[in-house]
Amino acid sequence: MLLRFIQNKTRCGNWNSHSHKAAPTVALLTMLLAQPIFLSRNFPTLNNNHRNSRTSLQLHNPPEVRVSPQRTPIIASSGCFGCFVKPLDVRTKKATLGAFLKKKKGGVHICHSLKEESEVGGNSNNPRDWTTSILLFLLWAALMYYVFFLTPNQTPSRDTYFLKKLLNLKGDDGFRMNEVLVSLWYLMGLWPLVYSMLLLPTGRSSKNIIPVWPFLILSCFGGAYALFPYFVLWKPPAPPVEETQLKTWPLNFLESKVTATISLAAGVAIITYAGLAGQDVWKEFYQYFRESKFIHIMSIDFIILSTFAPFWVYNDMTARKRSDKGSWLLPLSLIPFLGPGLYLLLRPSLSTVAISQTPVEPE
Repeated sequence: MLLRFIQNKTRCGNWNSHSHKAAPTVALLTMLLAQPIFLSRNFPTLNNNHRNSRTSLQLHNPPEVRVSPQRTPIIASSGCFGCFVKPLDVRTKKATLGAFLKKKKGGVHICHSLKEESEVGGNSNNPRDWTTSILLFLLWAALMYYVFFLTPNQTPSRDTYFLKKLLNLKGDDGFRMNEVLVSLWYLMGLWPLVYSMLLLPTGRSSKNIIPVWPFLILSCFGGAYALFPYFVLWKPPAPPVEETQLKTWPLNFLESKVTATISLAAGVAIITYAGLAGQDVWKEFYQYFRESKFIHIMSIDFIILSTFAPFWVYNDMTARKRSDKGSWLLPLSLIPFLGPGLYLLLRPSLSTVAISQTPVEPE
């Protein structure tokens, strides 16, 4: 519209006495308006591609800006109230390759150009949000205080006797152990194996700053009370893992379907043994829970491990790219021991899933 107005004015000679001074300005405006100016995707531009003298107003997407080493291009950021022109950093060319799939020997890896992205975005070393860690630490501290000072301890001698019987340090003296207590004891022996299969390798802390294996070993004796400090210090994502590592100990054992099958079958047998116990046996166990420090602490340990297991199932499911197809397993993981055990049996092998996030040089 403005171009036609200028052309009509020029053709009809309706300019004032100073029109000869404005001639260069008119020519410049005519030349600029005749060409499309790409300021933003959100604004219409003039197109002069038709053969006739008409100019059509239409939406036009600007072409991709190419980075040249000789000159620095300029782009305009779109906004509601204006456009601001700024230079495009040459390093943006590397940042466009920030996430891509690359096949390499030993498996498929998802690679991220972390270095280039941090250069474009500026200082990417954002401070860690410690809110969750602080809350977990406070929960662990309160739990430890309860365990040491508030749990019932009415039968210490009987606790020692029960412990010797469960460890087979005392021979057959005719006393029949409570079936629910025996089942709980053996389930607590299987939980460290389940957590090892969930935390190695997908539950490791970022850059291996905090190794997980000492906490897993201590959990064989301390249960959830020994794993809690790792939950506090854990920082995702997990470091990369190569396919060759999956063939070495202990990953080959923990990733084995045979291991998952045996642990799940053992868990089913133990829980069935406890479920078939009579009502009197469960009442007796509840009485033990109210009086015995040993049984009280072990029961709370089982509850904590069952509570945190669904989170680590979800973490492992996400790392193996099964959060969509295997989402039906997540509600089942709420079932104590049996849910996580079923997931470990049905989850895909790491040899067929890309979980690496190794920074590589873009090609």
